[in-house]
Amino acid sequence: MYIAMNRFKIARGSEDEFIDIWKHRDTYLDTVPGFKSFNLLKGPTTEEYTLFASHSTWKSHQHFENWTKSEAFRKAHANAGGPRKKIYLGPPQFEGFEAIL
Repeated sequence: MYIAMNRFKIARGSEDEFIDIWKHRDTYLDTVPGFKSFNLLKGPTTEEYTLFASHSTWKSHQHFENWTKSEAFRKAHANAGGPRKKIYLGPPQFEGFEAIL
């Protein structure tokens, strides 16, 4: 199994807008071989931002890599940024983990 996470620092006061983006976005993940599950996680809040993480699980690292090179990936990320970019305090920070036990 492979776990892929992106951490997002979201400007205080923009949390609901960020959540709304994810609620209404078509990820196309259910069409991708090897996809297992997805969660959007809300973390701690500081004076500047609230931390969120997208968390997806995959059958293998190769399945995740195939997703990142797919048409489904391009379609899912076609509207990333844009006018809502002001809610993000920097780009997402990717972390990938291979399950060993």
